[in-house]
Amino acid sequence: MSIELALVLGLLAAAIVMFAINKPRMDAVALLVLTVLPLTGVITMSEALAGFSDANIVLIATLFVIGDGLVRTGVARRLGDWLTGRAGSSEPRLIALLMLVVCGLGATMSSTAVTAIFIPVALRIAQSTGTSASRLMMPLSFAALVSGMMTLVATAPNLVVNSELARHGIPGFSFFSFTPFGLPVLALGVGYMLFARRWLPENKPESQGTNGPSLADWVDEYRLADREQRVRVMSSSPLIGRTLAEIRLRDNPGASLVAIERMGRLIQPTAKTVIRAGDVLLVDLFAPDADAEALRQQYALEALPLGGAFFNDRAQDIGMAEAIVPADSSFVGSSAVQAEIRSRYGLTVIGLRRGAVAHERGLRDEVLKIGDTLLLIGPWRAIRNIQAGGKDLVMLSLPAEYQDVLPVVGKVPQALVSLVLVVGLMVSGVVPNVQAALLGCLLMGVLGCVTLESSYRSIDWKTIVLIVGMLPFSTALQRTGGVELASEGLMAVTSGVGPQGVLAALFAITALLGMFISNTATAVLMAPVAIAVAQELELSPYPFAMIVALAASTAFMTPVSSPVNTLVVTPGNYNFADFVKLGVPFSFIVLIVSVLLVPIVLPF
Repeated sequence: MSIELALVLGLLAAAIVMFAINKPRMDAVALLVLTVLPLTGVITMSEALAGFSDANIVLIATLFVIGDGLVRTGVARRLGDWLTGRAGSSEPRLIALLMLVVCGLGATMSSTAVTAIFIPVALRIAQSTGTSASRLMMPLSFAALVSGMMTLVATAPNLVVNSELARHGIPGFSFFSFTPFGLPVLALGVGYMLFARRWLPENKPESQGTNGPSLADWVDEYRLADREQRVRVMSSSPLIGRTLAEIRLRDNPGASLVAIERMGRLIQPTAKTVIRAGDVLLVDLFAPDADAEALRQQYALEALPLGGAFFNDRAQDIGMAEAIVPADSSFVGSSAVQAEIRSRYGLTVIGLRRGAVAHERGLRDEVLKIGDTLLLIGPWRAIRNIQAGGKDLVMLSLPAEYQDVLPVVGKVPQALVSLVLVVGLMVSGVVPNVQAALLGCLLMGVLGCVTLESSYRSIDWKTIVLIVGMLPFSTALQRTGGVELASEGLMAVTSGVGPQGVLAALFAITALLGMFISNTATAVLMAPVAIAVAQELELSPYPFAMIVALAASTAFMTPVSSPVNTLVVTPGNYNFADFVKLGVPFSFIVLIVSVLLVPIVLPF
């Protein structure tokens, strides 16, 4: 063993120890490796930094953006709601459905892509069901890795092994050559995870919780249920065809129109808004003498139910916020009407709290004082304008539902078109995967699903740095003879054993290498070894090539074995030991299944 190889292996061992004790954090370890490895003289600093230009790294970054576009437009929410609806309150059913859906989609596109897309879906499910995200992220990563065993294009190691066969003049695998192995492993994986879920931690990331009062809390606190009226405009109503400026509800009978529901959409009223038959009006009776029954009879309005649930159901369309009147506000000494809050901010004052006392009526003429808390209702974009700052009103609190409001509404079809384009291009192979993902990002931007600002924010740079920092080990091991050492060791270990013993050894070595370096790099290293062993034994190369591909996807044992695992570390709040505890036993199961099935499907 050369000094250079000893240095590289020593640094690799040190990195593994730091990963195991989780000190310092993983991305800091990666930066340390990135800095120290060139000091060995095996690689240059430029080679150490080459990972930042690696196509797979760019692919992962773009997939974060695509996943964010699915979240912003509500695609992730709908998929999560569908999974939650199907699973009900059963965590086992939820885990099983999540794994089946992830593996099904992962069979036709990159497993890394599927993971990036489903992370926000799983977080949404965890939040809505009260389940810890750590209970879902590990099943998600396992299913994504198993999806790599389903088809030829499901993961990069499959393509690496296939191209190695072609380089030796051997016809490659077909699209579904991997499916007979992937399906049994998937079934075992679901069963294993349902059994092993008791070992999953209950870690809850800081972002999982919600803070602040709910809309229903404010409905009770400000007694809105007694004042707010939801009514439908009957065909005989004198309001039909008239604008709000002509009706002047504020003057008679002391009511304010907060919002209009029209054909399933919530619209904000203006002075020029014309009332139509069938419109559903949300009316605030602010005057002390306002009579709801008289209002309905005067304007031929039909009463409809209203409660806290209504505001929760319409939380995507209409929001609430509490704002305080500061000492230097020009509103001090004026009423809400005189201050023209609605015309200036596009928001309606429906509640006023002075100290601990909430005023139920008389908001129209109540003179505002320093420290008064106003409950405002209106579109979220108007609320965000106040949140951005101003001297007349200062944002005090937002409801818990605000965290769940979609930044982009009505763009689900556009997001799905972008996703279908990416998947189609990846499956067809017309362009490289990274180019397909970049085209998807650009299309999402053009269609308004994402912005440049949201795209930059969506990328998990901690994950990117971690992957880039570990990539140089592959080059260093090849350059120092580490690969040749592994090949010689394999030949020594397999001497005198049968073909299935050779398969088991190939699988074990490939899986063990994959614990420390990228599974794609592992496939690059082991595929030529497998074919050489097959030629020496004068046996078909297909079972040996297949066992390497399957073993490369058996990257369950550490968070750095595959980008799929790395992606779920932060949202699942996992440590190194969590992957070892669940991944090692399942890797043994996959080893046994593969060694038994491969010779049957692909005879020697």
